[in-house]
Amino acid sequence: MKIYSYNNLTKQEIESICLRQLEDDATIGERVKSIVDRVKAEGDAALFDYALAFDKIQLQQLFIEKAEIKSIAETIPVEAKTAIDTAYRNIKAFHASQLHREDKVETMPGVTCWRETRAIDRVGLYIPGGTAVLPSTFLMLGIPAVLAGCKEIVVCSPPQKDGKTNCFLAYVAVLLGIERIYLVGGAQAVAAMAYGTESVPKVYKIFGPGNRYVTQAKQLVQSAAGTAIDMPAGPSEVLVLADETANPSYIASDLLAQAEHGIDSQTILVTTSRKTIDDTLFQIEAQLKALPRQDIATQAIENSYAVLVNSLEQGMEFSNIYAPEHLILSAERFEQLIPLISNAGSVFLGNLTPESAGDYASGTNHTLPTSGFAKAYSGVSLDSFVKKITFQHITPRGLRNIGNTVEILANAEGLGAHKNAVSIRLKSL
Repeated sequence: MKIYSYNNLTKQEIESICLRQLEDDATIGERVKSIVDRVKAEGDAALFDYALAFDKIQLQQLFIEKAEIKSIAETIPVEAKTAIDTAYRNIKAFHASQLHREDKVETMPGVTCWRETRAIDRVGLYIPGGTAVLPSTFLMLGIPAVLAGCKEIVVCSPPQKDGKTNCFLAYVAVLLGIERIYLVGGAQAVAAMAYGTESVPKVYKIFGPGNRYVTQAKQLVQSAAGTAIDMPAGPSEVLVLADETANPSYIASDLLAQAEHGIDSQTILVTTSRKTIDDTLFQIEAQLKALPRQDIATQAIENSYAVLVNSLEQGMEFSNIYAPEHLILSAERFEQLIPLISNAGSVFLGNLTPESAGDYASGTNHTLPTSGFAKAYSGVSLDSFVKKITFQHITPRGLRNIGNTVEILANAEGLGAHKNAVSIRLKSL
């Protein structure tokens, strides 16, 4: 883990270490395009071939349905069922609070404008299943989709070694009322949902995190197929801003929690204390030994770094440039730092608020912008699954009030038909 002193870095160096661009992105882009093009051209046949090539599974069909999903779900361990039930309730409660109707506004007498919400009819949820299968992601995407009222929810997840799905995803599907899971993973799943195949329906918007192949595929189909995506989410990342009161063992556990996602995950420690850096590095070495994904976490840590700053305010300055997916404020006076946050996906306050709580069960959504996109994107919410349609109604009084304004502006722009659309109505009043 490299160590930098913020005051010794130039503006260009700061921007450079905040970049997450990987050298092989161009190569991956070429591979992804070939996969997407083949799925578009060959449909199910390509999906069967990719399942054999990538997942090492000879599938007989590309999906499992309600009865089989229920049967698999019944094999879930009791403690896992209880944990998922708790997470489901918390996530549902948080996202249900986002349901609300907007008031109508009379912008001037006789002119009324308002917005109404409509669910996106068909959405696709991608649930990763490579190095880790994520029922938590299924909850995070499925709950707001159901609450929003999406008519068709297409779920894709890579097949397991038995050619099915696991009991955790199956149980979540039962909770959500999902009647079919498509056994398709990677870039090919994104392509299938974007273009549609004989088995997989075409959707209007695709959600879900994934590796660089999935991310590249989402960005490709957004432009090539006109399919909307939730956000350009890439490898997971966390930035911990800590002072001398922080607990190094807690910090190390938070950094490792992100590092174990994948070798391209990034963990950043920004602190006012050199001792905190040294003690955290010691704790990382100690905790690494007990991790089942030690090799993955070790490689991610090697690609990560720490930044020594003069003050927490200076640390927030760096954090806003980096724009982390997850921001943890391990500092005694975290409340004073909240107004300084402008770029972050999700924020975790205080020494007793681990990022993993948000990953699983506190209620907030864990599908968040990465790679600096927190400067412009929000995480997934109920709003991600709906559209806002504006309405307006004008009475005779309203037309008299607003008509001349529209005529003058249309005339100034040289758009006579626009002016006439008002004038012809005014004459009839």
